[in-house]
Amino acid sequence: MLLDWKLALLPYEQAVDELVIKFKGIMREYHTANLISPIEDVTGRVKTVASIIEKSNRRNIPLDKAIDVLEDIAGIRIICRFVDDIEEVVNLIRKRNGADMEILEEEDYIKNTKTSGYRSYHITINYPMFIQGEYKKIKCELQIRTLAMNFWATIEHSLRYKFDKNVPSEIKNRLKVCAEAAYKLDEEMDKIKDELMESQQFMENREQIIDRIIHNIHNIYNNINIENKKDYNYQFINLYQEGNIDKLREFNTELETLLQEMGE
Repeated sequence: MLLDWKLALLPYEQAVDELVIKFKGIMREYHTANLISPIEDVTGRVKTVASIIEKSNRRNIPLDKAIDVLEDIAGIRIICRFVDDIEEVVNLIRKRNGADMEILEEEDYIKNTKTSGYRSYHITINYPMFIQGEYKKIKCELQIRTLAMNFWATIEHSLRYKFDKNVPSEIKNRLKVCAEAAYKLDEEMDKIKDELMESQQFMENREQIIDRIIHNIHNIYNNINIENKKDYNYQFINLYQEGNIDKLREFNTELETLLQEMGE
């Protein structure tokens, strides 16, 4: 009996969609609280049928058992800026253990780097879902890594497929050198993390104030009781070009006070 792959993989596609939404929701929680999220980006994928067949053959798994045996048919990739952020994300996932997901296994390929140079933190989970009215646990692999680790892994993955997994030794050696260089970059970024975070926080606060000013100026233009409306726009342009966040904040307070007095 031929396996209906489209039907068999549908729960995995739904699980990936839901998990991406969950982790992006965590990002929004941090942003709403005016905090820097340890998650930079989240993506998901379901293995292609060709990849499932290839991996099953390589591991001598009967094809009709592949869906139940393979742990990475559904995959979520969580990208962080700093190595320290990975630990924070791992702890966030552990806190959800037993609630909306069940941790089956953790593999730390950052401390225990693969011989190829690959670094990432893997967590295999069971994700509970109701599919056509039936309760089912979907296995999913969460890969947590930095931007630098992800860049290296993407290149290495592409080369493995180009050479049909028989990458020449010279290229393997060069990849290992690149992996060490990428991790060295991560280590240096961790050393200046505080300064980088302060810079990003400053930029985010500035953008929030500018968005609020634009919103308030829009409301001023719609208020028939406010005179000299264009003056506020000219003042904003001057302050924006000056770039002083304190002056922008004071200007926004003036706008909000004016709108409150006018009943907006």
